[in-house]
Amino acid sequence: MSKKLAVVILNWNGKSWLEKFLPSVVRFSPQSDIYVVDNFSTDDSVDFLQHYFPKVKIIKNDKNYGFAGGYNEGLKHIDNEIYCLLNSDVEVTENWAEPVLQLFEKDPAIAAAQPKILSYERKNYFEFAGAAGGLIDNLGYPYCRGRIFDDIEEDHGQYNDETEIFWASGCCLFIRSKDFWEQNGFDERFFAHQEEIDLCWRLINSGKKIFYTGKSEVYHVGGGTLNKQSAKKTFLNMRNNLSMLLKNLPFPQLIAVLFSRLCLDGFAAIYFGYKYGISHFWAVGKAHFAFYTHIPGTWKRRQKHQKHQFHQSKWLIFKHYLK
Repeated sequence: MSKKLAVVILNWNGKSWLEKFLPSVVRFSPQSDIYVVDNFSTDDSVDFLQHYFPKVKIIKNDKNYGFAGGYNEGLKHIDNEIYCLLNSDVEVTENWAEPVLQLFEKDPAIAAAQPKILSYERKNYFEFAGAAGGLIDNLGYPYCRGRIFDDIEEDHGQYNDETEIFWASGCCLFIRSKDFWEQNGFDERFFAHQEEIDLCWRLINSGKKIFYTGKSEVYHVGGGTLNKQSAKKTFLNMRNNLSMLLKNLPFPQLIAVLFSRLCLDGFAAIYFGYKYGISHFWAVGKAHFAFYTHIPGTWKRRQKHQKHQFHQSKWLIFKHYLK
């Protein structure tokens, strides 16, 4: 296998994660180029890499661009055919990349893919961020095979298949570089959270496929850079999800979904406030305000990326399916 794969880890003050998990990446990715894109860390991550992992290539961003912008900046310097965007808190396994690369070889329409993502803490359970492949419900809320809301399934081999999905998780996202750049990469306004869903949706709208394979497994800690109970995470998820819907939904469904979400997100704010604290209640309101403020810019992006027919007849978020 030639070095067509670049494993790219975005790092921001994550020396402890690199120290713990980079050895597995180096050990089990002998045929790949390995990069760390440093997002202007203030710890000694770069010195650590230079000393202990001299063969790992380092790309230094001049500021913290967030997840979306950080990868966009770093990937400009990498010309491999396929990228694997890998979180720093992921442990990979032997031969983890081969089954995913075989998917790309089988079907040129496959633009992105992910492996089975299991929990590092409970290795017989799926992990929240990605699990066995991402789907989306009829109101635009993302979920996964193996995880709905906070309900996580135990892995009994029920998702050892290879199947088309709606979105691949950003914690271990394999994507053809040409498809990434044809979509102008991630939407940097998202900063972090759901940018990979938006990208996958744009790819689907351009006629591409997103796939999952259960023949490859990785283990993800989750919440390594932003805790699941962070009000900032609630804000980013809500704001970015609404922007994603405006950018990618066909117009008739867009009106119905956004109207429904205006009501349902109010109930969500009350629930989050009760469960996690008042800061989460306000985060939902701020997310809606930010979304409304950016509607003109989001609409321009919709027109730029969705010039052609929407290729969602099989998915159309109302017609998703589980295997």
